[in-house]
Amino acid sequence: MTLLEEFKKTQHWIEHHHPHSPGSPTLTTSGVSVLYATGAALDDVSFKLMPGERVAVVGPNGAGKSTLLKVVAGVLTPTRGQVHVYGHEPGGHICIAYLPQRSLVDWRFPVTVADVVMMGRIGKLGLFHNPAGKDWKIVEQCLDTVGLAHLAKRQIGELSGGQQQRMFIARSLAQEAELMLMDEPLAGLDIASQEDIFSILDVLRHQGVTILLALHDLQIASQRFDHVMLLNRRLIGFGHPSEVFSNQNLIAAYGGHLHLVSTQEGTLAVENGCCDQGEFHQ
Repeated sequence: MTLLEEFKKTQHWIEHHHPHSPGSPTLTTSGVSVLYATGAALDDVSFKLMPGERVAVVGPNGAGKSTLLKVVAGVLTPTRGQVHVYGHEPGGHICIAYLPQRSLVDWRFPVTVADVVMMGRIGKLGLFHNPAGKDWKIVEQCLDTVGLAHLAKRQIGELSGGQQQRMFIARSLAQEAELMLMDEPLAGLDIASQEDIFSILDVLRHQGVTILLALHDLQIASQRFDHVMLLNRRLIGFGHPSEVFSNQNLIAAYGGHLHLVSTQEGTLAVENGCCDQGEFHQ
């Protein structure tokens, strides 16, 4: 899909938005299920996130991680159950930023880095209002925050993987997002680029932004996140990594695709797979 199509889907071209209910959690899901002809993508998933929390969603391929993020973003309507963002359904919010997997974006689309970040302002401006000088100033500040100010005029396909992810984060900053949904933002990035992303996420934490991030690496999830959500269509565990990543839960999530190996450091869980691998020290 093009960036513009992806943005339309996640923002619904809203010119209004729901007020936040005082004291409400950032996100609440109640019994969320998504059913396809081939079976359930999500089955009775319920959890709650508070402002400023950073939560990793982990599970095997096909566990429903991307589906969950799309339901929360309002892109996909659940078959059963409810989703509330600050007390309201997600469709009327402009405070939700959805960062798709990079593989789903057409990086040949002829827009610059600054153009993409400006897309984050449209929910504030309205569809038929041109950005003013103050909006471009905000874009400049957001690009500076993620270290991309010098690449503002660069065509998006000329960026590295890490720079592309930082561009999407800058767009979320320009949107003034309070809930960020990130689908595999670390995939294909080297360690230095991953550290850049986490440095920015640390800044967002201090600003009270809630982050729900899907990834495969269990070790990163255990080391870098407040809480983890272990998902395989149903919610197997949600809470502190030391509690959720028990042997029993890991086997329930990964089944025969997970090997538990005893080492001097504890139990090492290694997921099989030709493409996606993760490991966790308990």
